[in-house]
Amino acid sequence: MLALLADEESVVDPAAVVVPEAYERAFAAIESDPRNEILVLVEGTGYQGDDGTVVGSLQATYIPGLGKGGVERALIEAVRVRADRRGGGLGRILMERATARARTRGCELIQLASDKRREDAHRFYVALGFANSHEGFKLTL
Repeated sequence: MLALLADEESVVDPAAVVVPEAYERAFAAIESDPRNEILVLVEGTGYQGDDGTVVGSLQATYIPGLGKGGVERALIEAVRVRADRRGGGLGRILMERATARARTRGCELIQLASDKRREDAHRFYVALGFANSHEGFKLTL
C-alpha cells in the first residue's frame, strides 16, 4: 500500500519501500480507531498461499457531523490505484465498496478532496456522481 502512496505516476516495487515509524504509528492508530478503516484491493490472491499484489487502496474516516442536520459522513482520502492498472475499473470497484461501507454505517454523505492538478481524478469522481461543490483549504502546521 505504501508503494502506491510513494509515487502516484509510476509503479514502485513494494520491496523498495522503507516503512518509516510515522507510518507504523498511523497504521496502528487507524487500526485501533473504529471510525477509521483502510480498504485495499488485492489482485492475485489464491489458495496457493499467494499474498497477491495491492492494486488499490483508500482510507475512510466516519465523522459525526453538526452540519447537514447532524448526519454522519464518510471522508475518503488517499485514494490510489496502481499506475499501470488505471482505466480498467479498479477505482470504480474501490469507490463502490467505500460507498457501500458508508451506507452500511448509516452515513448520508461522502466527501473527499482532490488535488486541483489531478484533472483525470476529477473526471473520475464526477462520473461516479460526486459534485464539485466546495472550494477546499489547508493549513500546514
